[in-house]
Amino acid sequence: MNINRNVQTLDEFTIQELRDVPNATGELSHLLRNIGLAAKRVNVEVNKAGLADILGDAGTINVQGEEVKKLDLFANNQFIKVLSHGIACAGVASEELDDFVAFDDSKSVNSKYVCLFDPLDGSANIDVNVSIGTIFGVYRRKTPVGTIVTEEDFLQAGNQQVAAGYVVYGSSTMLVYATRRGVNGFTLDPSVGEWSLSHPDIKCPEAGKIYSVNHGNFFQYSGGVRDYIHACQRKDKTNGGPYTQRYIGSMVSDVHRNLIKGGIFMYPGTTDKPNGKLRLLYECNPFAFIMGVAGGKATNGKERILDIQPTELHQRTPMFIGSKLMMDELETYL
Repeated sequence: MNINRNVQTLDEFTIQELRDVPNATGELSHLLRNIGLAAKRVNVEVNKAGLADILGDAGTINVQGEEVKKLDLFANNQFIKVLSHGIACAGVASEELDDFVAFDDSKSVNSKYVCLFDPLDGSANIDVNVSIGTIFGVYRRKTPVGTIVTEEDFLQAGNQQVAAGYVVYGSSTMLVYATRRGVNGFTLDPSVGEWSLSHPDIKCPEAGKIYSVNHGNFFQYSGGVRDYIHACQRKDKTNGGPYTQRYIGSMVSDVHRNLIKGGIFMYPGTTDKPNGKLRLLYECNPFAFIMGVAGGKATNGKERILDIQPTELHQRTPMFIGSKLMMDELETYL
């Protein structure tokens, strides 16, 4: 068997990054590798979901008022378990939990970072075998190292993130993460159980031909959003259109596709839900950070997502994110 020894694993890549950053302690690298480990465990269960008793509802309602799927709970527990047993995370907040979790052991209280995550985005699609994913953001804590973290450490604007990423559990399983140095994608090689660097230095194309939005809510959107959707449909070949509408209903899948191919994803507020549905801390901030590093943009329609100062752990916001030129055009309608 021929082995391509030029392909870096996630461990090798993070170690190389560590060597290139003066005075780095290695905590962030350790945290990212822990996230990769938890994602591999979740991937195993996702891939055998049809064979095991983990499909369907768990019979509980999360803080968002949504039915919790069994795989949601499994994923949530795996990420908390792995991060609590590591040496680089002082606490976590999850979409599935009412409140944050502070790790109080001697190793964790001396950690610099906290992690916020959506353990299984798009879980409504679990039963029909559509791609789902995990989203996470990493922040440097505000409280002094050596103490137990408080809510202050989690209620930070997205521009304070030091890293963010997501995992897509699809036809192949892929982990994409960003630091301020760049965005890199790793595909899980099931034969050896390693994340291999497959998409180095990802840049979002400045323009694309895909727009992603739930047309079922069209008449509940603002006039500006409806006008932009009409513009996407009316474009002719001289100005790059008409655009193609693609909407999976799993944010990880939709934004991942647009990050790679170029496009725009919209989850506007509606007359029924003017603040939108997506969670600022667990979904919007991580993707806004990733897209920003890759050259794209993200806004709530009035200001940059990354500049919003959160006031509560489960705050919601409208979300528009994608290729720079498409976002520039959208903003003329908003």
